[in-house]
Amino acid sequence: MLADSKAFSGFSVKDPVAARRFYEETLGLRVSDEEMEGIMRLHLSGGTDVLVYGKADHTPATFTVLNFPVPDVEKAVDDLTARGVRFERYENPPTDEKGIMRAGGPLIAWFTDPAGNVFSVIEEG
Repeated sequence: MLADSKAFSGFSVKDPVAARRFYEETLGLRVSDEEMEGIMRLHLSGGTDVLVYGKADHTPATFTVLNFPVPDVEKAVDDLTARGVRFERYENPPTDEKGIMRAGGPLIAWFTDPAGNVFSVIEEG
């Protein structure tokens, strides 16, 4: 029944205006408004959309809500850092001084949006 559904994901933010500015200006994503105020859609490569909605009592998830596959994590981290993105540092899994996890598997680095939602850039392999 749902196997052919064009499913999409969504997550909340505390301040939709700040989030939209970050998504458009810092990350360079295409964003459009939905009919209901405080709801927007992120338009990602490959025709994938993600719904983002304002929620006054927003609590960020404790997991990665959106992953961006990239051909070169090191370059993506450098480019995003130059745009003001701050990468997270973790002990487990361990990340280096740039915030890149290099201990097995694909290279990956995590950062947060203004609402504290965790995103990643992950090296395509």
